[in-house]
Amino acid sequence: MLYQRIFATGATLLRLEKAVAMFKTEDGTKWFALTVKPRHEKAVAGVLEAKGYETLLPTYKKRSLYATRAKESHLPLFPGYVFCRFSLLIRLPILITPGVTGIVGAGPSLLPVDETEIDSLRTAMLTRTELLPYPFLTAGQKVRITEGSLAGVEGIVVRVKSVPSLVLSISLLQRSVLLEIDPSAVAPHRIIESQRPKSAVTTYAAL
Repeated sequence: MLYQRIFATGATLLRLEKAVAMFKTEDGTKWFALTVKPRHEKAVAGVLEAKGYETLLPTYKKRSLYATRAKESHLPLFPGYVFCRFSLLIRLPILITPGVTGIVGAGPSLLPVDETEIDSLRTAMLTRTELLPYPFLTAGQKVRITEGSLAGVEGIVVRVKSVPSLVLSISLLQRSVLLEIDPSAVAPHRIIESQRPKSAVTTYAAL
């Protein structure tokens, strides 16, 4: 009876999940990509944050023109995905979140997202730099921004309509975003050689 009373309400369950998130240590927590139902990205991120988890949902502005008006929307840069930092040992509160369908991996294992790639995305978002979706790149000159508010951000340099730009990628998802840069503020990092595409990304939803 006591067990039933503890789990009697959704509010109680939410408090327990938040307690788990608050008492977990930073050791062992990593960034993972969650797959979510279509158009549920913002709702999932909000619920996870309410539970005490750190999330990342990069968005971009899209302006749509209608017959009598124009509308500006904020859309996910990676539709169908939400990034969340947690320990795989305590993933049940993540997987039972409404809208979450699984955790991304490749082959037989769940894989965390590269911390450097997450840090570059977060820095770009914090500086309110305009980000746009861009095709995933597997080759090119990788650079690091050395000056200004984007210092430390890494990506592959390209030219779009003669404007120097930087491509930030999430390799696990094979997705990229684009931002304009000052060419005088970058330094060569390393050459990224073209590679064969990785095996198809696998989503694991089993508890």
